[in-house]
Amino acid sequence: MGGRRLAHLRKGLATGLCLLAALAPVLSPAPARAQGEPLTLIRDTEIEETLRLYSEPLFEAAGVESKSIRILLIGSRDLNAFAGPGVMAVFTGLILEAKTPNEIQGVIAHEVAHLAGGHSARSGEMSQAGLKPFLLTMGLGVLAALSGNVEAGAVLASNASFFGALGAMGYSREQESRADQAGASYLETAGLSGRGLVTFFDNFRYQEVFAEARRFSYFRSHPLSSSRIEALRSRVERMEHLNTPDDPESVRRHAIMQAKLQGFINPGLAVVKCAEPKADYPTRYACAIAQYQLKEPDRALKLIDSLLLEQPENPYLWELKGQILFEFGRTAEAEAPQRRSVALKPDAPLLRVNLGQTLIALPDQARVDEGIRELKAALDQDDQNSVAWRLLSQAYDSRQRDGLARYATAEYNYIEGDKRQALIFALRARDLLERNTPEWRRANDIVLATENDPQVLRARRGG
Repeated sequence: MGGRRLAHLRKGLATGLCLLAALAPVLSPAPARAQGEPLTLIRDTEIEETLRLYSEPLFEAAGVESKSIRILLIGSRDLNAFAGPGVMAVFTGLILEAKTPNEIQGVIAHEVAHLAGGHSARSGEMSQAGLKPFLLTMGLGVLAALSGNVEAGAVLASNASFFGALGAMGYSREQESRADQAGASYLETAGLSGRGLVTFFDNFRYQEVFAEARRFSYFRSHPLSSSRIEALRSRVERMEHLNTPDDPESVRRHAIMQAKLQGFINPGLAVVKCAEPKADYPTRYACAIAQYQLKEPDRALKLIDSLLLEQPENPYLWELKGQILFEFGRTAEAEAPQRRSVALKPDAPLLRVNLGQTLIALPDQARVDEGIRELKAALDQDDQNSVAWRLLSQAYDSRQRDGLARYATAEYNYIEGDKRQALIFALRARDLLERNTPEWRRANDIVLATENDPQVLRARRGG
């Protein structure tokens, strides 16, 4: 891991995070009705997994290596999506507006076409703006990110400056038409209908006549026109898989994904719907989330327990139960459901971060040591989760392992983009750690990657 890690660290923000500066086609200002709304980069294992499953066949059809693409979930009511080198993002507003899984897959196919086509920014150049991290939080971060939960906000930290750093980018109508046609081909190759791509654009045909400031961001950066829609429709209607329906699993996931989002965006409505006779699983799931958001933990937990009687092997229900218990100060009780969520889905690093966070908060040194192992296991799978590094630093500090605590803090600051603090803590760690251990070498990597950085040199000069 050392050599790969060294190469990764030396690239750092220069080629990794800063690549996102070029991906702002949908991050231009939102329509007037959404202006001022904070945009948050959020993490949720369940929704990310669904978006990944929707995307995989389209990446394959386009010849794009799916493991090289990071799928981001952006918390905003705006309707938006984007793709660029190494990244594809979907706004929660788009998920809620899409009527079917096929519509979401249609938008994804279109964005994958931009990826595969290497479409350039409107200016022809990528922005060089610096970015803050996009790997922020735990599995249920989506719930707190949009709910205004103050405690969770301390963990999630809205990344408004992230978006402020992004350079404006958009596509030409010619590029849009090419992406439409390529996206339709990818859907056909994957055995999926292209109908959703057409209906999604057709549903928002009215955006064409709106003034620029009133349009959804997606249709400002992705120019829409009636002739473009009709050209796409003509192509799709001749395709073999036009009438291929969404598979039942995709429909199920779509309903759950929308319900989960509605649970915290419109908690009052979610609670009312839950009172309907024979409410289905997504509705009751949304109601549990809504009660959690409305600070009614006992009601939320009662609903979750009833759902667990039906789906005892659902890791996300156990995750939700553990998250609620932890956030409402019942840390010891949170341990068991969080252990269960990890046991059911051991390949989900965000669930391990949840468990690790709980374990290090318990007054038991053995539990703290186990929490350290869980956090390290999560970072082995996703070493760019800054919150995991911060929690690991706290855990090492509580065990008086000063060198490791400073090393983890250096990693945290490096991912956060604070190169000066990363250098300071890496230097301290290097002095305290045993020479040539993996942590010492990685601390040294951070020193080498940051000591001559212009940002650090300016800070040293006081500029």
